[in-house]
Amino acid sequence: QLQAFGGGLVQAGGSLRLSCTASGGTFSRYSVGWFRQAPGKEREFVIGMNWGGSRTTFADSVKGRFTISRDTAKNTFYLQMNSLKPEDTAVYSCAARRASVINRSPSQYAYWGQGTQVTVSS
Repeated sequence: QLQAFGGGLVQAGGSLRLSCTASGGTFSRYSVGWFRQAPGKEREFVIGMNWGGSRTTFADSVKGRFTISRDTAKNTFYLQMNSLKPEDTAVYSCAARRASVINRSPSQYAYWGQGTQVTVSS
């Protein structure tokens, strides 16, 4: 089971860090990712990390602004969001899949945390 934390309201140009913690298990054999869904839009892939932590994949829209990291000791992974824009406003969800590689499709992830709202004001 995954739990996501850290959403909130921030001004454009600001930063937020989301965290996702696993209970009852570890991420050691899971690739993880963050997705977001804005009102009226489909859920989209934001960023992901493979289970070894050696590779990161991200959407072009967040390149250079968002990073993903993992703290295996805390069984938690993070989404650091910098230089936020109003178009980043969405519900952000963390997800995990028992596979060695990242996948951009939400349907490939079996485990999801609850969404957390991120609102960026202009």
